[in-house]
Amino acid sequence: MFQDITTLLLDPVAFKHVVDIFVDRYKHMNISLVAGVEARGFIFGPPIALAIGAKFVPLRKPGKLPGRVISEEYELEYGRDCLEMSVEAVKSEERALIIDDLVATGGTLSASINLLERAGAEVVECACVVGLPKFKGQCKLKGKPLYVLVEPNQFDELTL
Repeated sequence: MFQDITTLLLDPVAFKHVVDIFVDRYKHMNISLVAGVEARGFIFGPPIALAIGAKFVPLRKPGKLPGRVISEEYELEYGRDCLEMSVEAVKSEERALIIDDLVATGGTLSASINLLERAGAEVVECACVVGLPKFKGQCKLKGKPLYVLVEPNQFDELTL
């Protein structure tokens, strides 16, 4: 079953509520940067970053960022992919939150952790709106905590 956040985005009250839940969780954790995974991490990351007084750092597909970048390849259920980050975006010892819409295998989040740590950041936590029930990739997250808002039952249709 395909899981999607479109219905959430079409409801401004529900969308704001989801952002507010993340903001309440992270506003006192001294996070200095929110890294959003392309593309749906770009939807949740900026409003969370603004609300907690942090900068937003986009983690993008190859070839889309200006300047010098670092890259991290990773495995997907159906092949390989790559994320890039601007080397100027992160300073050593910054406290980072990684945000995405959904976690399935943990591969994308793992690559995101690697990028930020290679730049010297401390990844405080990874956060997703949806966690698929079959997710067993905590070991891929290098021991970093994962916060998930919704974990749908495998037989339920996801309605956000």
